[in-house]
Amino acid sequence: MPSTRATSRTSRTPRGRANPLSGPAAATVLLTIAATITVTAAPAPAAPAVREAAHDDFNGDGYSDVVVSAPGGTVSAQKGAGYVAVLYGSASGLSTSRRATFSLSTPGIPGLARTGDGFGRTTTSGDLDGDGYADLVVGMPGRDVGTTADAGAAVVLWGSANGLQATGALLLQDSAPTARGHFGLGLATGRFHGSRTELALLSGKALQTYGFEAGAGGTHTFRATPMDWKWSEDFTPTGLTSGDYDRSGSDDVVLLGTLTVYESVIPVETFGAASYLRGGPDGLTYGRGLRGGPVGASGDINNDGYPDVVFGSPADSDDLNEVLVDGGTVDVFLGGPGGLGGPDADQHFDQTTIGASGDDKIGDRFGGAVTVADVNGDGYADAAIGAPGNDINSLTDPGTAWVVRGTARGLTPRGLVSYSQSTPSVPGDNEKGDWFGGALRLIDANKDGKAELIASAPGEDTDDGAAWVFPGTGNGPAGKGSWSFNGGALSAPVPDARFGETLAP
Repeated sequence: MPSTRATSRTSRTPRGRANPLSGPAAATVLLTIAATITVTAAPAPAAPAVREAAHDDFNGDGYSDVVVSAPGGTVSAQKGAGYVAVLYGSASGLSTSRRATFSLSTPGIPGLARTGDGFGRTTTSGDLDGDGYADLVVGMPGRDVGTTADAGAAVVLWGSANGLQATGALLLQDSAPTARGHFGLGLATGRFHGSRTELALLSGKALQTYGFEAGAGGTHTFRATPMDWKWSEDFTPTGLTSGDYDRSGSDDVVLLGTLTVYESVIPVETFGAASYLRGGPDGLTYGRGLRGGPVGASGDINNDGYPDVVFGSPADSDDLNEVLVDGGTVDVFLGGPGGLGGPDADQHFDQTTIGASGDDKIGDRFGGAVTVADVNGDGYADAAIGAPGNDINSLTDPGTAWVVRGTARGLTPRGLVSYSQSTPSVPGDNEKGDWFGGALRLIDANKDGKAELIASAPGEDTDDGAAWVFPGTGNGPAGKGSWSFNGGALSAPVPDARFGETLAP
C-alpha cells in the first residue's frame, strides 16, 4: 500500500556536485549583467483613483471570470493563429451563454492573425489601469515579428462594465526583437513596487515590468522597466507566478523553470528550479534560488496570511542517458515573514507518496498543471494537481487530476479525490492521448466560498480539446452536475484548436 506521508524534499545533488541553488552557487541560476532593453517612456503610475478590481473580474460585477485558451485554433484561415474565450461568472456560476472570444482577427486588436502565432499560449490578468475592472494580457511567444522568427508579442485587453473590450487594445513587443526571443513566455501581475498593479513579462532571456496609465478616449500609455540581470545559460525559464509571500506590501515574483547540470560540456541532468524575486519600492530584486519547477501556482495553503507556492516538476530527466527519471513531482514552499524559504521545499510529493491512484510511472507528468484555491470554504487553500500523461487501465495518456487539501501544516494526502473522464457522472470517455488535466483552474465563479474545478483535456478528439466544469460543494468539486464544452459550444473554431491548453487567470 503506498505511503501517504509528506516528506521534506532532500537535495538531489547530481553526481556529487554541490547544490546549484544554494550558497554562492546560486549564481548558477541568475548572473548580474547590464540590461539592454529599451524603455518606452510614459508617466510613472499614479495611485489608483478607485478601488482596484479582483484580478479575475473583468466586468466588475463581483464574480470571478475564467479565460480558456485555444492557441492551436485556425483563425482567418491561419492554422495555429489561436484565440481565447472568456466565460463570465455569476450567481449561477459559469455558462457558455455568457462569454466572448478574442483573436488577432477581432476588430480593434492590433496585428493580423498569422499561422503559428499561438494567441493565448500564455495569459494573466489584473486591474492594470486602476479603473475597477480587471484587464487581460494574452501572450503569443511564438509570433514572428516581421522576418524575425518567434520573437514573440503580447496584447492587453481592457476590462469594462461590459466585460473585456477589443477597442483600445495594446500590442506589446520587444523594442529590439530577436529570433526565438519568445517575448511573452511568462506573464504575472502584482504590486511589485507596492503601489499600482503592474505586469511582469518574461522572455527567453529577460524579465521586465510594465506600468500602465489610462489616457483620454480610452487610450493607454505604458512604461517598461527592465531588471538589470538575467540568468545563466544553464537555466531555462518557463513562466511566472506572483504573491506577497512575506506580506511586505509589495508583491514578489517566482521565476519558474528548469536547470541543466553539465559535466564539462555534456548535459548530465535536468530538473525543476526557480528563483524568488522580492518586490519593494525599487521594484523586483533577486532573492534566492529554489528547488522549484517549470510549473507553479500561489495561494495560502496553511491559512497563516502568507501566500505559498506549489511547484510541479513533471519531467525531470537524466540527460546523459536521454531518459526521464520519474513520473513527476510536486513541491510546496511556505511563505512567512522571511518570504519563501529555500533552497529545498517544505513538502515534497510524488504520485505514490501523495496517495494518488496508479503507480508513479515514467511519463505520467504528475505536476504538469497546478492551481490553488479553497474548494470547501474552510479557509485553507487547496491544490489541484494534474497528471495529463497518467495511464488508465490499458489506455495511454488519458490523464487524471487530483484535489489535495490544505491544512495548518501544508498539503495533506488525507481526503485526496481524483477526477477523470471515468469519474461517475462526468461526461465523456477516457481515450488515448486526451491529456485530461493538461490545464487546471480552481475558481469561485458563483461567490459561494467553494471553488469549482475547471479541468481541460487539450488532446481530446485528436487535439481539438475540451474543458470540464466540476461544481463546488462543501466536500469539494463534484462529478455530479459536471459539464463539458469545447470551441464548438462557443461558436469558435474546433479542429486542432487544443482548446483548454491554458486556463486563466
